[in-house]
Amino acid sequence: MTAPIDPIIGRYVHVTLGGRAHRLYFEEAGRGIPLVCLHTAGADGRQFRGMMTDGAITDHFRVLAFDLPWHGKSSPPEGWQREEYRLTTRSYTEAIRGFCMALDLERPVVLGCSIGGRIVLNLAIEHAAEFRALIGLEAADYQAPWYDRDWLYRPDVHGEVSAALVSGMMAPQSPDASRWETLWHYMQGGPGIFKGDLYFYRVDGDLRDRVGKIDTKLCPLYLLTGEYDFSCTPEDTARTAKQIAGAEVTVMKELGHFPMSENPAQFRRYILPILERIRQRT
Repeated sequence: MTAPIDPIIGRYVHVTLGGRAHRLYFEEAGRGIPLVCLHTAGADGRQFRGMMTDGAITDHFRVLAFDLPWHGKSSPPEGWQREEYRLTTRSYTEAIRGFCMALDLERPVVLGCSIGGRIVLNLAIEHAAEFRALIGLEAADYQAPWYDRDWLYRPDVHGEVSAALVSGMMAPQSPDASRWETLWHYMQGGPGIFKGDLYFYRVDGDLRDRVGKIDTKLCPLYLLTGEYDFSCTPEDTARTAKQIAGAEVTVMKELGHFPMSENPAQFRRYILPILERIRQRT
């Protein structure tokens, strides 16, 4: 076969979450230390394609990205039509731990962006010993809402308007093709999913009175935020890190809220040294 094929394998794993059967879709590439990647609100695991096709990463790490329930190829559970989707700190944490346990991942590294970056902080608070290292992209203990969540549930908002809402969070230097691929993911979210994710991000997931409990001696914590992110600003991340002894903060130049997908080449300049340090520690 002469056509290029990305070294990514897609599968489904069956997990019980909240007492209900779920079939989670995930993609993986590489071998070595398990590296679980958590996508942003309203999107899915395709955001990590750049990492999964980067040999400098996959030669040493088994990169796995799963779609949260209700996202991407992870369908909602049976009976979903009679309920409103709403992500909580508890359900999000359970999904991550359930995925790792289902695949028997031994002390994986977890990297999360946006809502994934926020939940990484909760993993550090409650389950640090289960992980080799935690990496929060665009992560902070709290940000005040700059939009009306209820407005996001209007039927005419889904798709292009949802993508337009987040388009300004990307850096102007990011390549046009990568920017539009990132926005395409947002154009495909199910009704009410973006709003439901932001319930965790803006309402339930307020960690301001808890991040001081994080012990980075149990599990190293790395926080990286793009200089153009106005949703989770570098100042938000710095404020959070001041409460966490040993947390390492990096402001990523020429990047915004979706570093791994909006500009994979620029992002790897920041993530590769951190992954190498984690590998050397291991």
